[in-house]
Amino acid sequence: MSGVKNKVLILFAHPSVNRSEINWPLFCSCQGIEGVTTVDLYHEYPTFRINIDKEQQRLREHDIVVFMFPMYWYSTPAILKEWQDLVLEYGFAYGSEGTALQGKKFLCVLSAGGPASAYCEQGFNHYTIRELLHPLEQTAVLTGMHYLAPYALFGARTAVEEKRVGKHIAGWQRLLLALRDDRIDFEQAGEVAKLNDHLDSLITEEPA
Repeated sequence: MSGVKNKVLILFAHPSVNRSEINWPLFCSCQGIEGVTTVDLYHEYPTFRINIDKEQQRLREHDIVVFMFPMYWYSTPAILKEWQDLVLEYGFAYGSEGTALQGKKFLCVLSAGGPASAYCEQGFNHYTIRELLHPLEQTAVLTGMHYLAPYALFGARTAVEEKRVGKHIAGWQRLLLALRDDRIDFEQAGEVAKLNDHLDSLITEEPA
């Protein structure tokens, strides 16, 4: 793979893709990109019988791991939790001999139904998106991965009618290529609240 510096694994979880107006188009936009592996977990494991060896090998073979999902009840869809419980096991992902993920990068790409104003201390949900994702951030810390701030779309229920989806997908494609090509300030990307607002300062553009 010429020019690819980081192999990216995208683990997509949406239990009803025929109703997905944000995440499914976002996932489809990642397919066919050199250096990017896309996995639809609900399609691959409709009975939740996850192939642990296969998933662990996928993790070994990639440098950046992405969870892509709609936020349900302040967490991930069920299959992503099942995936974590089974795949990130002791001796592989953590523990004295569980070093397979150390040094890799991890981030969440997600949609949230409420507006951005709902995700703050004074808002309806009382916490920021990054705060609500603290269990996943701590999972990254425990497994030795470098956690990056989320790339999030708020107000998902009205995004189509407000014509915000195209811009969101374009921003994600720009970010994805920068992650793959190592054209991003990873240290800063781990410190901001969410990546959407900082793409211009985080990404070094390709020479013209």
